[in-house]
Amino acid sequence: MAQSQLVSLSIDSGSRTIRIGSRKSQLALVQTYWVKEQLQQHFPNINFEVHTMSTQGDNILDVALAKIGDKGLFTKELELGMLNGEIDFAVHSLKDLPTNLPTGLVLGAVTERENPADAVVFHEKYKDRQLDTLPAGAVIGTSSLRRLAQLRNKFPEFTFKDVRGNLNTRLAKLDNGEYDALILAAAGLQRLGMSDRIDQVLTTEISLYAVGQGALGIECRADDADVLSLLKAIEHIPTRDRTLAERAFLRELEGGCQVPIGVNTKLYENTLTLTGLVASIDGQRLIKDTVTGAAESAENLGIELAQKLRQQGAKEILDEIFQTVRG
Repeated sequence: MAQSQLVSLSIDSGSRTIRIGSRKSQLALVQTYWVKEQLQQHFPNINFEVHTMSTQGDNILDVALAKIGDKGLFTKELELGMLNGEIDFAVHSLKDLPTNLPTGLVLGAVTERENPADAVVFHEKYKDRQLDTLPAGAVIGTSSLRRLAQLRNKFPEFTFKDVRGNLNTRLAKLDNGEYDALILAAAGLQRLGMSDRIDQVLTTEISLYAVGQGALGIECRADDADVLSLLKAIEHIPTRDRTLAERAFLRELEGGCQVPIGVNTKLYENTLTLTGLVASIDGQRLIKDTVTGAAESAENLGIELAQKLRQQGAKEILDEIFQTVRG
């Protein structure tokens, strides 16, 4: 706590207000106010304000995410706000934060991860089912190519349909009968107090999760020493190590947020195990491997795994996907 007090005095002396940037969605605001509350507990004498912005991903809801592009889909406007001095840091779902950040910005902290798994929410008529007991032709909603590719591999008999909008909008579409089931992030449902809507949590044998899923990434200016010090007070080191490995894996594969790349990380004492997957959108080809090493070498482990998958044909799959989706 000594560090917290020193930072507090440094900022108080300049009468500085810390401005936190957030998207306007319900989930984004819940996450951002949680970060604000955590920081307020550590630094009760500092004034924190939340400023909201709309991003491209929030505004374009009638086009599949993969077709819009993945370079800062949910982050660009917030990043401009930081670079322009309008806000001091931004709270993101880490899975939405690109692995290559704009010059002048850094990942200041990663918070403790919620359950990173994918979850299934069924329509009322299938509440007593699991995915493997749904009838052939069941309509499954997802906006994620990663989920789509893995589920097509396991359940080729299903019909898959894109679904966009905030969480409440998607659940309303499910309840109205447009879908038989939705695949969503368990963490998002939990953070919104909707754990009771989760009917099945997918094992990693069915679906490896997205890079960074379940964790919050806090982005800030690289030269803002005060804010960087503040953020370290709420960083969760085990989650940071796991997600650094995941993000290095994704970065080395030159994959964006909207590609069929999945991961699973485990940390036992100081040993980190990273499993990664690249799949074709039709689910026909799936490349998967694992590496293990010291947690302090997290990023090197991610690079090592990416190189292993590339040698097994991952690059060819990703090149085909980029041509198909963007074509």
